[in-house]
Amino acid sequence: MKIIKNSIRVLTAVLAAFVAVIFGFIIYADDALPDKVYVQGGRAAFYNLFTLDGGSEESVDYQSAQRVSEEKQELMLLGVIPVNEKAVVQQNSQTVQVSGSSFGIKLYTNGVIVVGTRDIAVNGKTVNPSKEAGILIGDVIVSINSKKVFESSQVEDILNDNNGESYEIKVNRDGRLQTLTLTPVYVDNEDCYKAGMWVRDSTAGIGTITFFDESSGIMAALGHPITDVDTGEIMPLLNGEAVETKVTSVIKSSGAETGSICCDFLKTKLASLDDNTHYGVYGRYTQSVDLSSCSPYQIALPQEAERGFCQILTTIDESGPQLFSAEITRIYYNDEEKNMVIRITDDALIEQTGGIVQGMSGTPIIQNGKLIGAITHVIINNPLKGYAVFAHTMLEQCDE
Repeated sequence: MKIIKNSIRVLTAVLAAFVAVIFGFIIYADDALPDKVYVQGGRAAFYNLFTLDGGSEESVDYQSAQRVSEEKQELMLLGVIPVNEKAVVQQNSQTVQVSGSSFGIKLYTNGVIVVGTRDIAVNGKTVNPSKEAGILIGDVIVSINSKKVFESSQVEDILNDNNGESYEIKVNRDGRLQTLTLTPVYVDNEDCYKAGMWVRDSTAGIGTITFFDESSGIMAALGHPITDVDTGEIMPLLNGEAVETKVTSVIKSSGAETGSICCDFLKTKLASLDDNTHYGVYGRYTQSVDLSSCSPYQIALPQEAERGFCQILTTIDESGPQLFSAEITRIYYNDEEKNMVIRITDDALIEQTGGIVQGMSGTPIIQNGKLIGAITHVIINNPLKGYAVFAHTMLEQCDE
């Protein structure tokens, strides 16, 4: 009898542990897996544990940008245990021209960005007209007294042409327009009026082109937004240009400091930049782009990413884009911007760059013969590692 009781206890404990493990997987799946899954026929699989039936054969065709209604399907653990429902959308495969070339960025803002404020000494006391008006760092000034402004020099000229009057300042703050009243102060020793703020209207930089989509004529690059260096806010794009560059040198990354690719801007325009988003910059490429220098790759679905060997296609010298070995170490399906962690393993690349450097943002990641993603950020204090975004997410941004 004692043996039977002990056996029951053991069996109960094993069953409880099994149930706990199953519930653990279910909770994990609900938190870590995406609510919407794109498939190309058949089933979708995650971590070789969860499967999802592809559903109907209706499809999304990115070339015509036509969508169909989503179909709910049950996510299954080990093919037999239902977890929860996911939205499933069939999608046609899409091939793009993958680049890996460095390019120069010239960006002009839609309005001017407030990048700083300061106190002003007037008659033995300090005042800050901008702060008193409610203007905050990161605000985008779109008009002054109903006059649109696009350049910092415009703001300076308007505020200097003042007789002690107040101005109606319209700012864009987190996507909402607000109207504020600003009264500049007169500074005797400088013989001018001051508002106590710094503004910026443009930026320039270097990045890597991820791909050209021949079906839409769109260039996709960077994989992350262009942000203001002082405020961290996404630069509101009025217009911009992508231009050809010539790599002149590379400053190596180290644990203490991130290196960079150094380039000269050339005159050849590659694209007009139209959108600065969380997932990169996008624009219409020009007829001067030689797509024969690119390589066609099919865009991988997010669930096709797997830990292990991959390659990156990037430019670190005058010879143009080259393939280097790397590996995907982590995958995050539900993080909007950091979908993968990638580690550089190529000795030649490490010797020349120290790992990931500034200017490599947008570098294509190739795995199992498909474009799986693009490098976006280096991990601080460890230049061998960086974050990446799914190429499928960038393709969706092209569609939008």
